[in-house]
Amino acid sequence: MAVILITGGARSGKSRRAEARARGFPGRPLYLATAEALDFEMETRIARHRARRGADWIEREVPLDLVPALIASDGGGARLVDCLTLWLSNLMHAERDWEHEVRELADALPRLTSPVVFVSNEVGLGIVPDNALARAFRDAAGIMNQAIASAADEVEFVVAGLPMKLK
Repeated sequence: MAVILITGGARSGKSRRAEARARGFPGRPLYLATAEALDFEMETRIARHRARRGADWIEREVPLDLVPALIASDGGGARLVDCLTLWLSNLMHAERDWEHEVRELADALPRLTSPVVFVSNEVGLGIVPDNALARAFRDAAGIMNQAIASAADEVEFVVAGLPMKLK
């Protein structure tokens, strides 16, 4: 079993890299989508991702209940979770205890038997946001990324489509 975290900035090539890594494992890959198509732009973005991946993927939408989805899908092919930062945003918007959910996710990873590839945005490389909500999200994303990176077997940082192995 392998837990792989792929992080980087927006449009850095994280998802393409994660898709390639997940396809590298035996079996049919499962795409666990955390995004919700709440507007036309997001619908278009999701459609582009689906078209790029092709029909060989199984897809499940899991905007909130990620740990149960990982447990239920264990024992099959690799799972690709795209992305953790949208999952975090969903948790915060639903006013769920994101710190508990992140701990639960990190704690569950060593018990899984099938590979998991996570995508997460690195949001801490820019300027300090000018409002409390954005700062809270930036801080939460950093805490989440540290927890998952600590539990992961491998961590990659993608810049301009180029992966750099961190762990």
